[in-house]
Formats: sequence, C-alpha cells, structure tokens
Amino acid sequence: MRHFVEELDQLKTKLLEMSSLVESAIQRSISAVIQKDRSAAEEVFRNEARINAIEVEIDEFAINLLALHQPMAADLRLIVAALKINTDLERMGDLSVNIAQRATSLMDEPVIKPMIDIPHIAGLVQSMVRKSLDAFVTRDADLARSVLASDDAVDSLRTASYHELVSFMERDPENIKAALDLLAITRNLERLADHSTNIAEDVLFLVKGIDVRHHAEARQ
Repeated sequence: MRHFVEELDQLKTKLLEMSSLVESAIQRSISAVIQKDRSAAEEVFRNEARINAIEVEIDEFAINLLALHQPMAADLRLIVAALKINTDLERMGDLSVNIAQRATSLMDEPVIKPMIDIPHIAGLVQSMVRKSLDAFVTRDADLARSVLASDDAVDSLRTASYHELVSFMERDPENIKAALDLLAITRNLERLADHSTNIAEDVLFLVKGIDVRHHAEARQ
C-alpha cells in the first residue's frame, strides 16, 4: 500500500512538471505576441519536444498504475483525472506553439489597432490556466468553479475581437495578413480557455465525484 501511495505521489509530481512547462509556454507565446519577443517564441518551439515526451511518460505511468493496482474510489478518480488533464496540457502546449508561430509572422509587421484586445484576452486566459492548475493541486472545488464561470467572458471577448478584426480588414485591406494572424491568435487563446475549463471540470470530478461536462446548470 505504501508503494502505491508513493507511486501516486510520483504521478502528481510528473503532472506538476508538465503543468509548469505548459504554463511557461503559454506565458512565452503571449510575450512573443505582445512584446514582439522573438527569443520567447523560439523558447516555446524548443520546449515542445519535452512537453510531448512527458505526456507519453505520464500516460504510461498512469496506465501501469491502473493495471497493477486496480485502484478504486478516490484513487481511481485521481488517475483518471490525471490522464485527462495530461491530454489537455499537451494540447495547450500545441496551442502555445501555434500562437508563437503567429507571433513570429507578426514580428516585422506594424502593430494594428485591434491588438489592444489581445492582452486583455490573454490575461483572462492565463488566469484561468493558473486557477485550474491550482485547483488541481489543492483540490479546491470552488476555485475550479470560478474557472468555469470565466469561460463565457473569454468567449464574449473573442467574438467581439473577431467582429472588430473583420471590420478592420474591410476598411484596410493592406493589413489583412496581420489581421488574420491576430484572428488565429484569439482563436487559440479561446481554445486555451476551453482546455482550462476541461481541467476545472476534471477537478470537480476528482474532488466531488460529479461530472459537469455539457451541463451548465450543474456548474452553478
């Protein structure tokens, strides 16, 4: 039993390492966009392989725990949640790469007015990411619910940004390429928020044993 507990702790440690790598990738990709920081974008590209490798490590470790120990109740929920969170984190790493690629494309372009919305959306998304991961570490159901409540705000901002950028392209066709890059960035930020929401839902499953996916009324 002690050995199994130690292995669960190792699983959580690996997942925290993955979380740290992904959170850093998100921060650097956003810096690459807002500050035109090419070195930050290059760091995101360099770390992608490590994120992919640790995803495989976590999956293999968790599957071995299931096969060897056949856990039940809270221990089973922890391993299932870890597998799902691991997948979300890897996809968040991919989205960071996408953002960094668009940032690189924008490096030599003049800053256009709709850029003002990007820092706001990015700030909300980074807060959601941090809260969802903190909720997992501390098993804080209330903090997880606060992440779910933030998702609609990100969706609204992304929709407003979309309409603003489309109008901008109609008024200024010369900057269509830059505007399309910004559209892609806002879409990737929205998807980061979606994955943070997934993690928060998994935390509620872990802590409360409830499944709130697709059930907005259960999130209240």
